[in-house]
Amino acid sequence: MSPTQWDLPVELCCRPMAFVTLTGLDVVYNAVHRAVWDAFCANRRADRVPISFKVLPGDHEYPKCRPKRTSYEWYIPKGILKTGWMNKHLNLVPALVVVFYELDWDEPQWKEKQSECATRVEIVRQSLQGRNTKVAVVLIQKKTPLPPGEDVIASERAAALCNACELSGKSLFVLPHTDHLVGYIIRLENAFYEHAQTYYYTEIRRVKSHKEFLNKTTHQLLFVRHQFKIAFFSELKQDTQNALKNYRTAYNLVHELRAHETNILEIKTMAGFINYKICRLCFQHNTPLDAIAQFRKHIDLCKKKIGSAELSFEHAAWMSKQFQAFGDLFDEAIKLGLTAIQTQNPGFYYQQAAYYAQERKQLAKSLCNHEASIMYPNPDPLETQTGVLDFYGQRSWRQGILSFDLSDPEKEKVGVLAIQLKERNVAHSEIIITLLSNAVAQFKKYKCPRMKSHLMVQMGEEYYYAKDYTKALKLLDYVMCDYRSEGWWTLLTSILTTALKCSYLMAQLKDYITYSLELLGRASTLKDDQKSRIEKNLINVLMNESPDPEPDCDIFAVKTAQKLWADRISLAGSNIFTIGVQDFVPFVQCKAKFHAPSFHVDVPVEFDIYLKADCPHPIRFSKLCVSFNNQEYNQFCVIEEASKANEVLENPTQGKMCLVPGKTRKLLFKFVAKTEDVGKKIEITSVDLALGNETGRCVVLNWQGGGGDAASSQEALQAARSFKRRPKLPDNEVHWDSIIIQASTMIISRVPNISVHLRHEPPALTNEMYCLVVTVQSHEKTQIRDVKLTAGLKPGQDANLTQKTHVTLHGTELCDESYPALLTDIPVGDLHPGEQLEKMLYVRCGTVGSRMFLVYVSYLINITAEEKEIVCKCHKDETVTIETVFPFDVAVKFVSTKFEHLERVYADIPFLLMTDLLSASPWALTVVSSELQLAPSMTTVDQLESQVDNVVLQTGESASECFCLRCPSLGNVEGGVATGHYIISWKRTSAMENIPVIRTVITLPHVIVENIPLHVNADLPSFGRVRESLPVKYHLQNKTDFVQDVEISVEPSDAFMFSGLKQIRLRILPGTEQEMLYNFYPLMAGYQQLPSLNINLLRFPNFTNQLLRRFIPTSIFVKLLGRLRQENCLNPGGGACSEWRLRHCTPAWATEQDSVSK
Repeated sequence: MSPTQWDLPVELCCRPMAFVTLTGLDVVYNAVHRAVWDAFCANRRADRVPISFKVLPGDHEYPKCRPKRTSYEWYIPKGILKTGWMNKHLNLVPALVVVFYELDWDEPQWKEKQSECATRVEIVRQSLQGRNTKVAVVLIQKKTPLPPGEDVIASERAAALCNACELSGKSLFVLPHTDHLVGYIIRLENAFYEHAQTYYYTEIRRVKSHKEFLNKTTHQLLFVRHQFKIAFFSELKQDTQNALKNYRTAYNLVHELRAHETNILEIKTMAGFINYKICRLCFQHNTPLDAIAQFRKHIDLCKKKIGSAELSFEHAAWMSKQFQAFGDLFDEAIKLGLTAIQTQNPGFYYQQAAYYAQERKQLAKSLCNHEASIMYPNPDPLETQTGVLDFYGQRSWRQGILSFDLSDPEKEKVGVLAIQLKERNVAHSEIIITLLSNAVAQFKKYKCPRMKSHLMVQMGEEYYYAKDYTKALKLLDYVMCDYRSEGWWTLLTSILTTALKCSYLMAQLKDYITYSLELLGRASTLKDDQKSRIEKNLINVLMNESPDPEPDCDIFAVKTAQKLWADRISLAGSNIFTIGVQDFVPFVQCKAKFHAPSFHVDVPVEFDIYLKADCPHPIRFSKLCVSFNNQEYNQFCVIEEASKANEVLENPTQGKMCLVPGKTRKLLFKFVAKTEDVGKKIEITSVDLALGNETGRCVVLNWQGGGGDAASSQEALQAARSFKRRPKLPDNEVHWDSIIIQASTMIISRVPNISVHLRHEPPALTNEMYCLVVTVQSHEKTQIRDVKLTAGLKPGQDANLTQKTHVTLHGTELCDESYPALLTDIPVGDLHPGEQLEKMLYVRCGTVGSRMFLVYVSYLINITAEEKEIVCKCHKDETVTIETVFPFDVAVKFVSTKFEHLERVYADIPFLLMTDLLSASPWALTVVSSELQLAPSMTTVDQLESQVDNVVLQTGESASECFCLRCPSLGNVEGGVATGHYIISWKRTSAMENIPVIRTVITLPHVIVENIPLHVNADLPSFGRVRESLPVKYHLQNKTDFVQDVEISVEPSDAFMFSGLKQIRLRILPGTEQEMLYNFYPLMAGYQQLPSLNINLLRFPNFTNQLLRRFIPTSIFVKLLGRLRQENCLNPGGGACSEWRLRHCTPAWATEQDSVSK
């Protein structure tokens, strides 16, 4: 029997659609007909009605309709469902036959055309032979028809054509061949669909009408058949709800049938068909849980219905197909939008299908192991006259025989033999691998890694049984990584055993050695005798001999493998195999550990290599090599012992390279690092351990880094979590788990034996040449040479600090921006033991804040390490944080000549600039000189001279200066007028004479200049005398370009009598000056208020007397008359003091408050 007999029929798996045939279309030679056919076939989107179209000739013979039964009383059915019934209604018997005919309403030969059309319809009716199939006519017309009712001729002729063809009006259609052809076709399809619905409805009623003639005694099969047909017609009618309902009824009826060995296959086959339909419709209705429940019910009902024991593999094949079909349905539903989850996805059903396929294989192996002498029966009992069975699920040698008793046991025996012999030729492994592959794809999709790995192992084993060893190894090798990382050692051992067989049968040297190494190791759960056998085979391979065959291998495959191994031995090729052990677990463990995380360059670098063997017997290795990131050290870390290939397992206790199982071997290595590696990391990149020698075959085990294999990390974690007390070992042995890999170390410079001291006077002052004295003293026992000094701002600080910090060795000249922030490699010379030297470093800091300065001293010295003289470069650094502060605070203010604070000054009117220097330095400062640099917009009233030359300021002391300035009229200047700069030259009092003077430039604030229309100033003596005339002259200057009308009045005072105009009105021309002279006569001594001068400018009403009083004196000191006489005695000149004071000097007529404070 064919292995594909278990595949479900195509007509069962497809979506049933109404079948409509089109006649009268010449799609080959007629372009119009071809366009019509293309419109029906092309672009069958989901929104178009589900119809299957087929073009047939008008005289096509349809399947004959059997005569209707009048009674089922004596009718005995021969089977449940005929094999051709579904195909007949899907592709052979149409629901509707459409006759296409080219005929326009205005056709001149209308009568002839009408008769021809009626003839064609009659031919179609004759070919249908009494079936209920509907017939329709479509007239292909060239013109677009008028709306219904407007074309009278068309209506009349349509009625006449319907009478001639014996059609109803609903079965006549018009198809205009215009630009909107597709639209007309879609409307036609909808009309066809309605006719098809009517046909299938009629068929359902016809089948249902048979029920009243049936009885459950002799017609049980008919109940199932009719229920299936009703459901199938409902599907064709697209009534899926009723279809599902009838399929469920049919399913229940199938299982009510009395099962026997002779009909069990037919029952299972039909149950499988109906179950498939039910599950498909459940998925289509988006009720996947119903589909799963139905399938589980189906499996529960059928799994025990095995049938003939001699053909039990058929039941396994059928079960496998059921799971596979459901998996396909599930997967198809997912592609259409159904959501699956990890615990419920198609992978589980493919897995079960594979399980039953494996069971089928095992049963076939036991039931079909006939001797080679048994021939296939002739004639073939599995052949039928038509080539197909009449009913689904029946045996070909007893079709239609429903008796439970075997009428011909001999024929039955021959048939069973034929099935068994055919089963022997089935490629079971291919079926199993395909199903497992589908399951793996699903588990991968739904992120089930362990299920995926488990099935991949089964696939690998199946490939092994199928003798496709390459694919088997590829799959097994892939899953080994997962089992190693998760520590499934039993499973890994099983997989490794299969992989070893594959590599043996293919004579793959490297793979055979690799799997042998792992099966001998601690990850293997094999018994010692099995390990000993593998170890012996491994040694044979290393001695260039053939290994013994692996147990349980196919005899023919072993013979082929022995020839391959013989070829391998005779062929000269590469005999050295390097195997990286980081991805598997060999029988030797390795750990590397440096004695310290860092070594000084003058101390030998020391590290240990720990080795431990897990194989059954002691084993001798030939060579150990350690490789570093600096390959120059590799030569110092090699151990090699010459031995013959046959000595690998001999003399187990002699030599460093002999490893005893369970014992840890420690190997010490040391070497002197190179001076150029100071500051660099030395890493062990790999450890190579060679087994065997080059005369035979040599295996090099390569550990990356400091050792460790695929299981090391997991074992280290378990050891760290374990609270189990380790047994005490002898002093020369260590616990393997307590060894921690340390595969790298740092080479650091030799410890310096010098002292570096820094001497300075903090804080530093802004822009000064700050002195830092560096003292270096040698404490070495021999001379040090090439001493170099690097000093300055420590790198890595703010970029602004770097730009504003400058360092030099010469303090006599001022640093500018060209000087660096760090002086590097300043040669100092050589130092003898105990000798010291001093270097003075000058730092100029342009901004305030903290800075970290570095002083780095390096030198060379000759030393001896491991009887080898090397030149060591030593260095020592010191850092110091220096705070930079301003040397002093400078306060600047503008005051009037009366020492009143000014927010603004007036054009051409003198004012005072006062500066105040407050020392902020903790050290005494000497102000060498000061200088006032005026802006072009400012002029000086008197000579500008420094008033603080060589003044020494202690902390908190201040020095003040005063300058009399005038600002000419400049018009309105936005933001004020620049005053200039105040420059202070200074240095530390304690600094040496050759240290340059620092110039600190203070930018003076801008001042707002205001123009006034009238300037008034007064000339009067510095003091008066009681009862003695006091002349006062007022000068009025017009500062505008207009003629000024000025009203002047003088208010009397109790302290003075005066003569002069008390009230006057003047007119002052532009740019001119008017003088007013008064004689005041003091009546009282002391500070007396002068008579008040009031001025009113008619053109400028904002000019107030309050503003006026800023320019003229308001009081004067009057002396007593007796004091006057005394002064006259002292002053031979006598009389009143007529000397006029300069306007910019401090006047004696300042306010009383000012006088007191003075």
